[in-house]
Amino acid sequence: MTNCNVRVTGGELPQEEVQAYIDRAEQKFGSRPQGIDIKVDGEFVELSYDFGNVPFHRIRRITGYLVGTLDRFNNGKRAEERDRVKHAI
Repeated sequence: MTNCNVRVTGGELPQEEVQAYIDRAEQKFGSRPQGIDIKVDGEFVELSYDFGNVPFHRIRRITGYLVGTLDRFNNGKRAEERDRVKHAI
């Protein structure tokens, strides 16, 4: 498990509460943050997460659908994509 760099400003928090914020981020976003900034303002906290570089996946509109790849298309959709007319700019 990777370490998470935590920076708390504006007050102090118990380690259990900090760990709860890290666990919440992992549960909510599906990956563990590389860093988290916690701003304490009385009873409120403001959380800022750093997940590092997130890979970019190209999405295109093909035959009316937004897709990244054609691997989930059935044979009919693959034929429709293959037979479509591509217009030049």
